Amino acid sequence: MAHLLIAEDDELLRDALAALLEQSGHSVACAANGAIARELLESTRFDGVILDLGLPLVDGMEVLRWIRQRLLALPVLILTARDGIDDRVQGLNAGADDYLTKPFIMAELQARLQSMLRRSRLPAFGGSLEIGSGSASRLRVDPTMPRAWLDDEALELTQREWALLQLLVANAGQVVSREDVLNAWQAEPAEGAVGSNALEVYVHRLRRKLGDSGLSIRNVRGLGYMLESGTP
Repeated sequence: MAHLLIAEDDELLRDALAALLEQSGHSVACAANGAIARELLESTRFDGVILDLGLPLVDGMEVLRWIRQRLLALPVLILTARDGIDDRVQGLNAGADDYLTKPFIMAELQARLQSMLRRSRLPAFGGSLEIGSGSASRLRVDPTMPRAWLDDEALELTQREWALLQLLVANAGQVVSREDVLNAWQAEPAEGAVGSNALEVYVHRLRRKLGDSGLSIRNVRGLGYMLESGTP
C-alpha cells in the first residue's frame, strides 16, 4: 500500500485513476492544478506522485522541479499528452522517474507505478536494509542479492523467501499487500508454479526462520502482512 498524489486537471481521468488505485489498496489524494499539488506536497507525506504536465496555475514541469529541489527521493510518474522525444527528455532530465503518454492503458500505468514504487523502496548502490531494536534481534537484508542475516548469522532463504522478506523489511511497520508480494515475485527468477496457498506457506516459513528473534510477521486481515519488531 502507498499514499499517492494524483495531479491531473481532467476530472474524469483523475476520478478514474483514483478509483483504480484505491481498489488496488492505495490511499489517494487529488489535485486539479499545480498550486493545489504543491500545497498538498508541503503538508502531506506521499510515497509517489502521478503528475500531468499540462496543469493550470502552476505547470507540471514547474511542480516537478519544485519536487526535486525539496523532496529529492519522492518518485514521480509523468502522465501527459506531450509525446515528443524532446518532451520526454526534458521530463526525465528534470527528475521524473517514469514517463507515460496519453492515451494509455490502465494496466500499463499500474505496472509502471508498482515498479517505480518498488525501486524507490530499495537503497541505491547496494546499501543494506535493517530492522530491529530493543529486545529484537537485528535483521539485515542485502537488496542486491538473496542474502539476509539475523544478528550475524546468515539465513538460509529461497529466492521467493528473500524477495518476500526484503519487501517486508523495506516497509517495516506498514502493511504489505498480497499484490505487492506477487508483483515482487514476478520480477525474480521462477521457482516453479505458485499455488493459491503459496504466499501463506512462504510467510509460515519465514516466521519459523525468524524464530524467537523478537521480530514478527503479522497477518492484517483483508489487507496483507506487516513486519514488526520487539518493543524497546
